[in-house]
Amino acid sequence: VNGIEIYSMKIDSKVTSRFAHNVITSRAVNRGNVSKEVFFDVELPKTAFITNFSMTIDGVTYPGTIKEKEAAKKQYEKAVSRGQTAGLVKASGRKTEKFTVSVNIKAASKVTFELTYEELLKRQFGKYEMFIKVKPKQLVKDFEIEVDIFEPQGITELEAEGTFITNELQNTIKKTFSGKKGHISFKPSLDQQRTCANCSQSVLDGDFTVKYDVKRTTPDNLQIVNGYFVHFFAPTNLPKLSKNIIFVLDISGSMSGREMEQTKEAMLKILDDIREDDFFNFILFESEVSTWKETLIKATPENLDEARKFVQHISAQGATNLHGGLMRGIEILNAAHEENLVPRRSASIIIMLTDGLPNVGVSNTQEIEKAVKKAIDGRYTLYNLGFGSGVDYGFLERMALENKGLARRIYPDSDAALQLQGFYDEVSNPMLIDVELNYPENEISDLTTNSFKHFYDGSEIVVAGRFVDSNQNHLSVDVRGEGADNALSYTTQQDAEQTAQAFQEQQYIFGEYIERLWAYLTIEQLLEKRITATGEEKENLTAQALALSLMYKFVTPLTSMVVTKPEENDNEEGIADKPTEGIDIFTIIPITEILEISEVFFSCSSPLYHTYASQPTWYTSVDGDPHFIISVPQKKDAICFNINENPGMILNLINDPVTGITVNGELIGDKRANSDAKIQNSYFGKLGIANKHLDFKLTITPETITIQNGDEKTGFTWLDSVTLQQAGLTLIINRKKNLVLSMGNGVSFVIVLHQVWKKHPLHQDFLGLYTLKSDKLSEQTHGLLGQFFRPIDFTILEIHPGSDPKKPDATMIVKNNELTVTRGWQKDYRRDPKHGVDIPCWFVHDNGAGLIDGVHTDYIVSSLF
Repeated sequence: VNGIEIYSMKIDSKVTSRFAHNVITSRAVNRGNVSKEVFFDVELPKTAFITNFSMTIDGVTYPGTIKEKEAAKKQYEKAVSRGQTAGLVKASGRKTEKFTVSVNIKAASKVTFELTYEELLKRQFGKYEMFIKVKPKQLVKDFEIEVDIFEPQGITELEAEGTFITNELQNTIKKTFSGKKGHISFKPSLDQQRTCANCSQSVLDGDFTVKYDVKRTTPDNLQIVNGYFVHFFAPTNLPKLSKNIIFVLDISGSMSGREMEQTKEAMLKILDDIREDDFFNFILFESEVSTWKETLIKATPENLDEARKFVQHISAQGATNLHGGLMRGIEILNAAHEENLVPRRSASIIIMLTDGLPNVGVSNTQEIEKAVKKAIDGRYTLYNLGFGSGVDYGFLERMALENKGLARRIYPDSDAALQLQGFYDEVSNPMLIDVELNYPENEISDLTTNSFKHFYDGSEIVVAGRFVDSNQNHLSVDVRGEGADNALSYTTQQDAEQTAQAFQEQQYIFGEYIERLWAYLTIEQLLEKRITATGEEKENLTAQALALSLMYKFVTPLTSMVVTKPEENDNEEGIADKPTEGIDIFTIIPITEILEISEVFFSCSSPLYHTYASQPTWYTSVDGDPHFIISVPQKKDAICFNINENPGMILNLINDPVTGITVNGELIGDKRANSDAKIQNSYFGKLGIANKHLDFKLTITPETITIQNGDEKTGFTWLDSVTLQQAGLTLIINRKKNLVLSMGNGVSFVIVLHQVWKKHPLHQDFLGLYTLKSDKLSEQTHGLLGQFFRPIDFTILEIHPGSDPKKPDATMIVKNNELTVTRGWQKDYRRDPKHGVDIPCWFVHDNGAGLIDGVHTDYIVSSLF
């Protein structure tokens, strides 16, 4: 592509006792006659840790080194200050994290990239799954995936599949397994990679998945190697426990539309899977809390039919009383156990789904965490599902972990109902409760978690540890748990010699794999405990996790990899970071990496002060002086432009003749004009939002908010905290911060209030407008913002230094126009109205000329409505 040919790409995976060691090697050559930039892009499983990266250029290898994050950052910033280019960026996706590195190579030169990462394969639904993202972006002469699996227990089944696999490609997957060994290879020829006979596009674009399971003659398997052990526990053929399950569902106004329909669809499918000996109930929360039944109800056919009718009639409205909903669910579980309504040996589970932040009742998240932990008191497991990016994921995760559960993000895509149902399937079949694996205290140190609230059918418990005496070669373990019929209690033991006999096939083993598996599990669990810890405890957990990350060379949230590579007889530094789910990650990237940085931003969550559904596909905003930001998700980038007009002018921002929705904004200026400035500052001092079908008008200024429904007028100020429900409308005022307006068809807006110092000699208070769920408007929508609610494509060419050394210029091809644009930043003030967050974008000059339809003066209107 563009003179760069990837002539070889190999993915080599070795799996030993569920622990996978993966090496991706990519070789490229510059076929052009000038130096070119070569990119190496890889998507890795979120659960993996990078352990090594190197580049070989013209026979010379440049390795990466893993350092403590702060030290790596300083080294990186020092290189950036010298004007050198960056190396690596990582951004978080649904199942994967993106790793990118680029390097300039001379004409006719070759480069080899080699990336190594490791992960423990988890067992779900009775199988271990290894996930490989395949996306070479061009035809590759020598492309191969090779997977070798060694399991001392023996392999019972092995399969490989790909989302991109055609009937012809199916024959290129070679699969064999016998005894303890399994092998998979996938090596399509150049012609087999083509999308059609003479096409140059590659069909290799999607997920390649390997699944397998092992023989289980006993409930567990112990392995001892060189002073470390791992214990796999996965009993089979146990009777299923009955479960007591409370679904706590957010039905606030922000859940209206597709989110609510997907939730109801998932709940109806889940009701089909609930067994007759289970007990269940629904708690719904918006401003108020309501329950389907006052107690837990047995899942008889009659009760399930009634529940289906109840679910079908759920509708969304109101604000978000999350605390009230959870506490009501806990109360019902408490009563069921106290009154012996449920079997003594049963698993009690709370599944809570929300798409926003608590804003009614107890809204302080720390208070909610304390109250929920105290009320549950270790008796039940809490699972929190966060729908979209409008949630405080850190809060949901802390609260779940404190109550022996976990949090899961539900992505607001077309398969959201399947995501919800899939999660339920994972926890729908508890086999044991209160499982403990006890090891001799005087023999073992540094043990990973060894007690578990629930064991689910098809899963596996993994415990690893280190012997006090590294020469010890025998281990005895007491296993206890509560099953459906009786208590489980037995002792299992293993000798190191037995493990050694099982591992005679040395070519399948990579290094001290059990020691590395122990380190991997330990770091993972220390980082998890760190989420809920505070003060000195958090510092100690951080220090332990950091020390192990550095010792075993894992890129974790506490470490970074620094890469040194050649550039004109000087060094340039790259940095690789491990993202943390639910936390915004911004890495400073110099010019040559600028095209990659948008991926960091657009994968991040941006929780607001209020509750609303996830970021829409088409996210647009106007704020500041006035700055327009248009996201282009398919490019993982953004375009921005300013409109420079005189105070008093009214601009049409959105106009949809089909839904009857219009949004206009009136400009204000500074308190006094700056005679030296060529262009005067201007901001939106008044916004008018109308829906003619609902006969509704909303007028917003930095002082007042006026609602007009027909002839009726209602007024508020920004000092109010209000949630207002009217036919087809939800209005939430978050005191002195922002206002959220949702209309019946799912269209939503956020208006941010910017307040300046009252005695400021120049500036005045002003407003910002952010569109959410703008995809609900019709294709006929227009206006300065509205025209961008439909997909827009653009191409960036010829990036070169501009007048500002920190902001490169480039040529943009958009709407058949060739524009000179500048890479810069605009502020997103949704989360922080005072400081804002920098958003990278391509800036179009001259009032958006060539980008907007017509000229900007075409959008001037005579009145607010």
